Amino acid sequence: MKIIDVRTVLLTGPSTNDPYVQVGRTRRSAAFIEILTDEGLIGIGETYGGYFCPEVVPSVVEFFKPILIGQTVDDIPELWRRMYHCGNFWCRVGLGVIVLNGIEAALWDLKGKLLGQPVYTLLGGCKHQRLPCYATGGGSLYPKDILAKKIDYYLSLGFRGLKVGTGCRTPDRAHYMPKTAAEAADFEGDKVAFMRRHVGPDVHLMLDGHMGNNHTHTWTVDVAIAAAKAVEPYNLFFFEEPLHYTDPWGYAELCRATTTPIAGGECLTAAYEWRVFAEQDSFDIGQPDASFTGGLNEFMVVANMMAERGRKIATHSWGAGGSFMQNIHVGFAAGNTCILEIAPNYGGLHSDVIDGSFIMKDGYAYPPDRPGLGIILTDEIKRKYPFQPGSGEFSSVPGKILIP
Repeated sequence: MKIIDVRTVLLTGPSTNDPYVQVGRTRRSAAFIEILTDEGLIGIGETYGGYFCPEVVPSVVEFFKPILIGQTVDDIPELWRRMYHCGNFWCRVGLGVIVLNGIEAALWDLKGKLLGQPVYTLLGGCKHQRLPCYATGGGSLYPKDILAKKIDYYLSLGFRGLKVGTGCRTPDRAHYMPKTAAEAADFEGDKVAFMRRHVGPDVHLMLDGHMGNNHTHTWTVDVAIAAAKAVEPYNLFFFEEPLHYTDPWGYAELCRATTTPIAGGECLTAAYEWRVFAEQDSFDIGQPDASFTGGLNEFMVVANMMAERGRKIATHSWGAGGSFMQNIHVGFAAGNTCILEIAPNYGGLHSDVIDGSFIMKDGYAYPPDRPGLGIILTDEIKRKYPFQPGSGEFSSVPGKILIP
């Protein structure tokens, strides 16, 4: 079986069916890569780059495409190495390797279909009988009675863990983000105390600083330390992204200064960039994303890197259905996975693509059993979610038009 074509599919659809996330964003874009073969099998992968800058993905795929034409899936790491080296001047980190991630995922999906095996089997086998899940809940909605309803909503869906953002968003769509150390300690400490009282001791709670993609104010180390220490009494599972990714040394200082587990890594690409953070012990829990980090095999390299430092990983996942299942498979393949991020009540670009492959019971995910990644991308799906230019995620800056 040989590869005869590689193509990009851009789609736009509802961001989610979660009413508490729809407050911030109503639609999303996604970029899938299809690898076609002379025997009719098609491998499907997704790059999380399609959520941010979908228009640029097809050009990058076309750059790598000639390397794959006429090849087999016998040695996927070698094909990855050739593509990575071909983009050596611009692909070591960043967009090139992010798009390469979707191509490589499609290769694994293709090989899994060819051999009749789930992808986690090809990555070294399943290391967990089940894994706990948490609902990724976006921003904290205020006043607190709305936050309580949001929390109850996720628990009603069967989750035993949930994550909300620092700061808050009010019903009039106004944002608040504490700026000083005293503000952050008071606001986040009060919020998490309220959440813990509301859910009791047995629900996993997580806080997301969003400092890799914050639209209003990026914290300094002293502000992050104040916030992390203020929530120490409330047993957070982790505090995600309290700092920007330009400061691995600040992250390491933060980890040393608090007993609250510090998590991060969703914005990091390739083992090369991850190594800088791993060797500084910048995270207690790493959060690689199997549609962004650089590839499924690259994810496993990162997971092993963290394991060697005595650290766990918690998959990051906010792409569409392909990204979602890529992270499920690597989560089960990595022995140090401690929890999976799950988009609750996801929209059609998740549910239609996943097609029933994901199973969650009583707050736990179970290993998928379909060959490959267990995803589909039919002509009907492509017609149902036509791409809308400008539907990628945005960062607010003066002069930029925001499209919700």
